[in-house]
Amino acid sequence: MILRLLNRRLGEISSTVSQKIQELSLEQFATLGEALLDFTSLTDLTTWLTEIET
Repeated sequence: MILRLLNRRLGEISSTVSQKIQELSLEQFATLGEALLDFTSLTDLTTWLTEIET
């Protein structure tokens, strides 16, 4: 569901980014569900993913 929402909001998500999202913990996934409401571009998503990894 999250991937579908991201695709709708930001356009097609690459398979690399999609894979990173699928590897998130349940807690991170839930946080992404809230954060995606603030995303306006793929850059926002990739920045978020980079920050969550550190």
